[in-house]
Amino acid sequence: MPLPAYGVLIGTLNRYEREAPDNFGHYFHGFLYVDAPAGQYKCAVDVATPAGINVEHRELHGMDTGLFTPISSLSNGWHLLARNSTSGALDYVRSPILNKPPQGCLFIVYNAILQLLNNIFKKWQDSGWTKSNGENALNAMESLFSDVARIYVFGAPFTDGGLGVHDIHMNQGDPPGRFQHLDGIWQDGAVIVQTAGGSLNGFLTKFETQTFHTGNDGLPLP
Repeated sequence: MPLPAYGVLIGTLNRYEREAPDNFGHYFHGFLYVDAPAGQYKCAVDVATPAGINVEHRELHGMDTGLFTPISSLSNGWHLLARNSTSGALDYVRSPILNKPPQGCLFIVYNAILQLLNNIFKKWQDSGWTKSNGENALNAMESLFSDVARIYVFGAPFTDGGLGVHDIHMNQGDPPGRFQHLDGIWQDGAVIVQTAGGSLNGFLTKFETQTFHTGNDGLPLP
C-alpha cells in the first residue's frame, strides 16, 4: 500500500538548519522551516541514515516551468495530490519534469527513433546521482537557497508537536523489508525552489537500496 497521505507544501522559506551531528560527525537531516497560511512547517530532508543505508542525491537545474504548471498555479499551503500523472505529483521514474535530458542537437530525436529516445531517458535517469556523506548533500541543497522566491516540498504530512512534512525522498522501489509496504507510484518526495526570476531548481534524494525499475504498484520488478 502507498503512503497514508501525499502532497506538496507551498510557501516561503523562513530558515534552514542542519540537524546536530552525532558523535561521529554524521548529519542525518536538513530541516526547512516553511511559512504557509496554516503556520510554519518543519520539513525533514534525509541525507544519511543511522542504519548505514547509503543515501544518494541529485540536483536539477532549469526545470521545465511549463510541466510544473499544475503545482505552480496552486496557492500557498498544504495540498493533497492525487497519485497520477496529471495532478502534479512527482515520480522519479515516470515524471517528464524529472527525467528530461539536456537539450541540444544531440537530443533532437524524431518519431523514427523513439526507442532510442526512450533509451536516452533511461540512461539520463540512472545518471547524475551522488553518494551522500550527509555533508555534501546538505551543501548541495543549501546552494539552492541563495535565491528563493517560493518553495515546494513534496512528501507526506506529519505532526510532531507542530506542522511538518517528511518522506521527502523517493517512495518506491524498496527491497523487501520495513519500508516496502509504503511503496507506490506518483508519490515521490523532493524540494523544488522557484527563484525570483521564475526558474525552477530541484533537490532529490533516494536510498541506495531503492531501484528505478518498478511496476505500476511501485514495487521492484524481477
